[in-house]
Amino acid sequence: MTEVHKRIDDIVKSHPVVLFMKGTAQFPQCGFSGRSVQILKACNVEDFATVNVLEDEEIRQGIKEYANWPTIPQLYVKGEFVGGSDILMEMYQAGELQTLLKT
Repeated sequence: MTEVHKRIDDIVKSHPVVLFMKGTAQFPQCGFSGRSVQILKACNVEDFATVNVLEDEEIRQGIKEYANWPTIPQLYVKGEFVGGSDILMEMYQAGELQTLLKT
């Protein structure tokens, strides 16, 4: 495991819900990141960690390798990769994301 993957692993495992995104929850820097934050809030998740990948190029590239997922944002729940913005929307519409976040 590379140093950046270790840093990412520590972040993912130290928070129940983590969103790697462009910008912050208060000021998203892309539409997909903003939509992901809105979906989490619609699921009544008030306490989730965010990592602004625009502030750290190593994390921005490393997160893509860590999950073997080419795009950002990326959501992790209880240390497990859930998906990106489109998957979050599909899961939310099906009620699956709400169930995952309640357990």
